[in-house]
Amino acid sequence: MMNSSSELRDQLYAWLKGCRRLVVLGIGNPLRGDDAVGLRVIQNLSEKTLENVLLLECDTVPENYISKIEEFNPTHVLMIDAAQLNEEAGTSRLISIEEIARVTLSTHTLPLSFVAEIIKQNTGADVILLGIQPESIEFKEGLSPKLQKATRKIADLIIEVIKEASSC
Repeated sequence: MMNSSSELRDQLYAWLKGCRRLVVLGIGNPLRGDDAVGLRVIQNLSEKTLENVLLLECDTVPENYISKIEEFNPTHVLMIDAAQLNEEAGTSRLISIEEIARVTLSTHTLPLSFVAEIIKQNTGADVILLGIQPESIEFKEGLSPKLQKATRKIADLIIEVIKEASSC
């Protein structure tokens, strides 16, 4: 199923080392089924109080939030979006800026790799994508049951890692 959650947890923990301020971008189209997975993770995260963490629901236009991201002055930016991983639905993994172009689904105005580069150049932040394999991105509202479950697990995992890394 998920790139074993302990593996993802370890990768997130290693990536967040030295984090002082974190921006989490939920990206996706709420009218394309599982493409909204990034938005749902943000909604799950927003139920918790997280210090030095800015949560943004960007829909399909993360580029519209660049000035907000810059104002927050993050050390780390985690983008969360549906990605074609050629894995079972709900599988997730961290994807570097260099890899983004190969796995993202093109429901966005600007390529995510381009947005990630702009954020990195303008803030100096460490930028990474948490890609989640969708089951379906047909025109419909709501996530598939597998992805609903995955969003809760991923949000819990992110909260756990942020609290352990505690510098964020």
